[in-house]
Amino acid sequence: MRSEKKRLNSIDTLRGLTMISMIIYHFCWDLKYINGFDMSWYVEFPSYVWQQSICWSFILISGFCIHLSKRPVINGLIVFLCGVIVSCVTVIFIPEAAVMFGILTFMGSAMILTCLGKKTFDRIDPVAGFAVSAILFCLFKNVNRGYIQLITFKLELPSFLYKGLPMTYLGFKADDFTSTDYFSLIPWIFLFLAGFFAYGLLKDLSHKKIFDIKLPFVTWFGRYSLIVYMLHQPVLYGISMLIRK
Repeated sequence: MRSEKKRLNSIDTLRGLTMISMIIYHFCWDLKYINGFDMSWYVEFPSYVWQQSICWSFILISGFCIHLSKRPVINGLIVFLCGVIVSCVTVIFIPEAAVMFGILTFMGSAMILTCLGKKTFDRIDPVAGFAVSAILFCLFKNVNRGYIQLITFKLELPSFLYKGLPMTYLGFKADDFTSTDYFSLIPWIFLFLAGFFAYGLLKDLSHKKIFDIKLPFVTWFGRYSLIVYMLHQPVLYGISMLIRK
């Protein structure tokens, strides 16, 4: 791809749509848990599917975009640092809704680790890489709950793994750990890698019009998603405070 075509507008558009969905979801969270609105539907299964669609989209797109970034390691460090900032701010100012090992901490970590292993991953056939990553993600999806499972196979993991913050960061969530936004390395690193290998499956289509879809405002939202992410919750929190009054 030529440098001016390096930016795939459809990826920004898809990320922008996901950002808008996330902002609406978080505003609903604020209305329910800060304002105390009666929103029983928010804790039901369709809302869980909504939440999962948001995080799956972000993680897959982030893995895909490793190939498009000029400085992926630096970007990973920036994203990780933003995650640390979110954790510090929430712990200090809203400890009842503190974020530890949230989505930004995870994605920054995944970006750095994937870049470190990129030369090895690039030697893997993208079809095989995508398939294995998807299977591993499904296998380890419930690792936070103490077991791994694939269809009818289920294996309880030893309890000694689920001790302390380092193991919680990896995916072995300690019993006394709480966070309003928790994304551990395992299993989400495998979904990130699925996005990484998806690029190899789709790169030959990158010059097609399907990868050049722009929507007013939405595409811009996706292009500057990190800034929007860092600003959206304080804005929503302020709006919630005004509504409360």
